[in-house]
Amino acid sequence: MAWHKPNIAQAMQSLRLTSLPKPTSRLSTLPIHQTRSRRSYATEAEATKTPAPAAQEINFGTFTQKPARIIPASPSYFSGSPRFIDHVLKLETLQAKYASLPTVVAGEAPRMAWFKLAQFRDYVGEPVPMKKYKSLVKILQRLNRIQPDLVPGEVRETLNSFLRPGNPYAVQNEPPTLDENGRARGKGKRKESSAVVQLVEGEGEVLINGKSLVEAFKRVHDRESALWALRCTQRLDKYNVWATVRGGGVTGQAEAVTLAIARALMVHEPGLKGVLRKAGAITVDARRVERKKPGHVKARKMPTWVKR
Repeated sequence: MAWHKPNIAQAMQSLRLTSLPKPTSRLSTLPIHQTRSRRSYATEAEATKTPAPAAQEINFGTFTQKPARIIPASPSYFSGSPRFIDHVLKLETLQAKYASLPTVVAGEAPRMAWFKLAQFRDYVGEPVPMKKYKSLVKILQRLNRIQPDLVPGEVRETLNSFLRPGNPYAVQNEPPTLDENGRARGKGKRKESSAVVQLVEGEGEVLINGKSLVEAFKRVHDRESALWALRCTQRLDKYNVWATVRGGGVTGQAEAVTLAIARALMVHEPGLKGVLRKAGAITVDARRVERKKPGHVKARKMPTWVKR
């Protein structure tokens, strides 16, 4: 039986050769170096084609029959942050809709306190990155620049929905005015000194804590510093001053009275603001005196040349 094995192997080999398909294309019969020269790339084919038009937006409300598959309510349902993208799409739609409305410069637009990033994340319930949130704020700022008297109602409601609670710019501080007796009130601080001044039209009388100017400030420099706002505007003989000063030293009290008088003077005559600013009478002192704890003694550093 052993001599039948080679015949069976030859029969199987001949069967495989006869079952192979014969080449039907002329390209398959060409040599390998000729077939490689005919290869083309996808970019070359795309360059010769005209770009396909974009697909139109699907209006799910026009369906006459209910689809077999459940349709998500949000078009951004399958994205990573659907609520954030829904807000962006809504803002972009409003921006495109009212792009023709006149705008104002950024400095003249109403001041709005938008959500901070942490507040916005809580608002949408998604971990929105800072870069994406800044892109949303840019659209809000663009909509906020629409001329205030022409802002549509839906734009105003949308902008108000992005304001953080307790908008600090919503309450506008009224400018100070004169009281029923024609007096203007001004406050001033320098270092640890604070002053409150009542300024009224008169003959130039000055009282500091119930004392005359000479009694309150012994040095000529302090007296001139206290009345510098009236002196630089040539109003020494036009107003009476009643001031109350507390805390600090004599020089700090005199400079606090200067700032308080200047602020009260601007209530009487707002046009003097430029002169007072140029003279340095309304410049706020940003220095702060650090208070040490009682009993605290700072360790003295020994010189490097002292031998221990």
